[in-house]
Amino acid sequence: MSYHNPFTPPRKSATFDDHTLAEIRRAAATGIYDIRGAGTKRKVPHFDDLLFLGASISRYPLEGYREKCDTTVTLGTRFARKPITLKTPITIAGMSFGALSGNAKEALGRGATIAGTSTTTGDGGMTDEERGHSQTLVYQYLPSRYGMNPKDLRRADAIEVVVGQGAKPGGGGMLLGQKISDRVANMRNLPKGIDQRSACRHPDWTGPDDLEIKILELREITDWEKPIYIKVGGARPYYDTALAVKAGADVVVLDGMQGGTAATQDVFIENVGMPTLACIRPAVQALQDLGMHRKVQLIVSGGIRSGADVAKALALGADAVAIGTAALVALGDNDPKWEEEYQKLGTTAGAYDDWHEGKDPAGITTQDPELAARLDPVAAGRRLANYLKVMTLEAQTIARACGKNHLHNLEPEDLVALTMEAAAMAQVPLAGTNWFPGKGSF
Repeated sequence: MSYHNPFTPPRKSATFDDHTLAEIRRAAATGIYDIRGAGTKRKVPHFDDLLFLGASISRYPLEGYREKCDTTVTLGTRFARKPITLKTPITIAGMSFGALSGNAKEALGRGATIAGTSTTTGDGGMTDEERGHSQTLVYQYLPSRYGMNPKDLRRADAIEVVVGQGAKPGGGGMLLGQKISDRVANMRNLPKGIDQRSACRHPDWTGPDDLEIKILELREITDWEKPIYIKVGGARPYYDTALAVKAGADVVVLDGMQGGTAATQDVFIENVGMPTLACIRPAVQALQDLGMHRKVQLIVSGGIRSGADVAKALALGADAVAIGTAALVALGDNDPKWEEEYQKLGTTAGAYDDWHEGKDPAGITTQDPELAARLDPVAAGRRLANYLKVMTLEAQTIARACGKNHLHNLEPEDLVALTMEAAAMAQVPLAGTNWFPGKGSF
C-alpha cells in the first residue's frame, strides 16, 4: 500500500526537468532533431564570475574624464600592408545576409561606422548596401564559398577565414528554404526555397598545412594589403591558435560557446564547445609561447554584453572583442513591443530563437519583405552606435579605476574570481587569496 504525504508537494526530477520531458515528447512525436538560433542557454562560468580590483593606496587611479584612456586598436600589423585601426575594440561579428534581412545588415554597417569600428559580412557574400554603409568591412570566407569572388575580396578591408564557430565547432551552417529568397538564391547560387546546409570544412582542406596555402592565395589575390583573420570555435584554443599563427594569420578570432548562430541543432549548441571564459587564457598562452602576443591580435567573441565584459576579455589578454547577439538586441531583436506577435509564434520576447523560420516580428532575422520593412536601418544603426558608445565608456571607466591609460594595459593582475571554476578557467586568483586551481599549468 502506497502512502503520499499530503504535507509534501510532488517532487520533480532535476535530471528529467520540464524542458527535458517536453523535448523527449517532441522528438518522439516528430522524429527530427530541434533546430534553433542564438547561443547556449545553459549556465556556464562567464565574465560575471570575475571582479576588478580598483586602485586604492597600492595603485594610482586616473582622474575621471580629465585623464585620457585610449581605446583604439590596430588589427593586422603582422603582414598586411594596410592594417585597420578602429576607435573602439568592440567589433561586429559575422552575420550573413540570408540569416539577417538586408535592412539589418545595413543597420549594422551604419552603427559600426558611426562608432568607428568594423562589421563583418557573414556567409553568403557581400551586399552593396553593406559595403556602402560600412567604413570598415571584414569579408568572411567560409567553407560554403557562397557568394565568394575575387572582386569582393578586394573590396573588403580585411578577410576572415572561418574554420569554426563557437555555437557549433566542427559543424556547418544551415539556412532553411523559407529564407532563401530570389536575391539570397542568386547571391549563393542556390535554388530558391530549398533548405541549404553548409559544409563543416573547407573543400580544399585536409589539415592545418592547407591553411597556410589558403592564406597565401588570399594574400596574392589582395596584393598583401588586407589583414587575414582566422576564426575558430572554442574547442582546443591553445593548439588552434598556435596553428593559425604558424599558418601566417594576422589576427585570430576565438568564438566561445555563448556565441550565437543563425541555425543549428540544439544538441550542438548546448553540448559542443567550451565557455568563452575557458578559451581566452589558453589562446593567449599560445601567443606568448610563440612570442606573438600583441603581434598577432586576438579577437574574442561569445556572450559579450557590456563594457565590463569587454574590459575583462582585454584584461585576460585579448586585443578586441566581437558582438553578435548583443548587436541584434541593440537593433531591436526580441523587443517586448512585439510581444503579442511573439506569443502567436509560441514564444516570448527574450526567448525567441527560431531565427531559421524567417518569421521574426522585429524584421531582423527574416527575408519576408513586410517584416523586414519594420526595421528602419537608420534608426537601428543609431541605436547600435549608442550601445557601442556606452560599452566603450564603461570599459574606459573600469580601466581608469585600475589606473590604466589604455584598455590594453588591463591585465590578469587586475582581476579576481568569485568561483573555483572561474578562477581555474581565467587563471586568476580566487577572491581573497593568491591561488587558483591548477596554478602553474592548464
